[in-house]
Amino acid sequence: MTENVFDRIAPGWYGFRHHTIFRTELETLAKKWQPGKLLNIGCAHGPDFIPFREHFELYGIDSSPEMLHYGRKYARKFDFEPFLELADATSLPFPDNSFDYAIAVATYHHLEDKTARLKALRELNRVLKPDGEAFITVWNHWQPRFWFKGSDTLVPWRIKEQVVQRYYHLFSYGEMAKLVKQAGLQVIKLSPESSHRCPIKYFSRNICLLVKKISNK
Repeated sequence: MTENVFDRIAPGWYGFRHHTIFRTELETLAKKWQPGKLLNIGCAHGPDFIPFREHFELYGIDSSPEMLHYGRKYARKFDFEPFLELADATSLPFPDNSFDYAIAVATYHHLEDKTARLKALRELNRVLKPDGEAFITVWNHWQPRFWFKGSDTLVPWRIKEQVVQRYYHLFSYGEMAKLVKQAGLQVIKLSPESSHRCPIKYFSRNICLLVKKISNK
């Protein structure tokens, strides 16, 4: 199961990905969004919280107990206090309309079937307040290293002399936009990561979305 894989890689991941790779995007959103109540879905050890340390009430969920262990360690190191809970993205343990904002960085591409991915996005929609916004990233199928692979693949991670395999569903821009709309969310922006330099966006490593919960007013 995916959470067991991430339990195993958590110690190494804590050191390898000690700072967010979406600093530009998240700092921009933190300035735009503040203040508010923010949920980090698939928070791992918590580097994506950093831009939101001030002016936000922080919550995070992850399906890996070990990642949450390192998340608490990380929060102590950087002097912030998120509420962290063991939970699955497809069944968020919060009431409807709970959060002003949410982020889900590199989370949904680890869900192993389309039904689960759609359910998770509908859960995001459910817990956002009307007009609440969320930032989502997933891996792009059409980044060059995956051109000759299927949309469902395993990516290795070395732990000393062992190699574990992480499951990824690789999205296209069109597929991700369609799935978000099926979940009832409005796409505000669909773009590559800010560090992408190729003029053709469809070759980016990541697909980044800014989405909004549609108000029924």
